[in-house]
Amino acid sequence: MEPGSRIAVVGATGRAGRHVVDVLRERGHDVVAISRSTGVDVITGAGLTEALDGVDVVIDVSSTPSPDQREATEFFTTSARNLQAAGAKTGVRRMVVASIIGIDASVAGYNAAKLAHEQAVSAGPVPVRILRAAQFHEFVEELASWGMRGEVCHVPRMRTQLIGARAVAEGLVELATGDGPIEETAGTPFAEIAGPREENLAEMARLVLERRGHTVRVEEVSDPANPDRDLFENGGLLPGPHATLAGPTYVDWLAGTGA
Repeated sequence: MEPGSRIAVVGATGRAGRHVVDVLRERGHDVVAISRSTGVDVITGAGLTEALDGVDVVIDVSSTPSPDQREATEFFTTSARNLQAAGAKTGVRRMVVASIIGIDASVAGYNAAKLAHEQAVSAGPVPVRILRAAQFHEFVEELASWGMRGEVCHVPRMRTQLIGARAVAEGLVELATGDGPIEETAGTPFAEIAGPREENLAEMARLVLERRGHTVRVEEVSDPANPDRDLFENGGLLPGPHATLAGPTYVDWLAGTGA
């Protein structure tokens, strides 16, 4: 796709969205930043059709802070329907949606809501390409903060291949514009992107907490009440053999944050 194409970013102020905006602008594209702060609401539809006027491609990296499956599913399916309707009306040629590796087997929580999101957005008239990503580097410190209990930090047992939000943003832009190596996995409607190697979530949490000066003890926990426990613990969130792998590793990323 030629530089100067008009590309809308839904969730433009979020963790991944702000990187998507930066990458698009660096590559010479005309960016339409869509978020509530810019006066556009994908849930009510307010301002959405006007925002997509003249847009060639939509990159959707919107999210919800709620981990509740019902609330998150309602958010994602509603936004998917509204984006598809507005995109079809305004002549959008393609939508690219960020998702999560391994969610086909998810039955609970946010991951199950994202699977519903994929299904809802793919049912619309505008063609969709999905990029499933591993857990973000930026996710580790946030998750550790949720698990703080006095002098102990509980972190879920999880096998993952952590990746930076910037690398995911670059992958989304490549998938949207056709300008890079990101390709859909044969026989699936999605591509995958992950970090360069498997990393243990609890070990990475120890690293970031130590770097921040915390002296808490990190304990890896397994929740038998979580229906997706086996998925998290036994490699279900790891990328397939055809995934694009992008650095840096978590250790290198943490060293480069300057914090």
